[in-house]
Amino acid sequence: MNATDREERHREERPEQPVERVSATEALRQASGQLAELLGRSPESVSALKPTEQGWTATVEVLELERVPETSSVMASYELVLGPDGRLLGYERARRYTRAQIDRNGR
Repeated sequence: MNATDREERHREERPEQPVERVSATEALRQASGQLAELLGRSPESVSALKPTEQGWTATVEVLELERVPETSSVMASYELVLGPDGRLLGYERARRYTRAQIDRNGR
């Protein structure tokens, strides 16, 4: 029996305990801290948060490049995938824009 087989057998014998879903506020607090560690920048705001069967999805806005005047600073929207316990499972930069840019076509 190899290591993978032993791991599978162990999982069958001891099923994983379901993870309790944290509140939306707590999920974002945890994910924001984790994202800040990865990017070296803290999220400025949350534009969307939705519960899913697997946890949460969120969109956060991050200042990527500070400029003068402030309206020309470069912002980014990040799509986050969070577990039910608020752990950051994945993220992707969805778009970049200047702070003064107005959304068009819902984006």
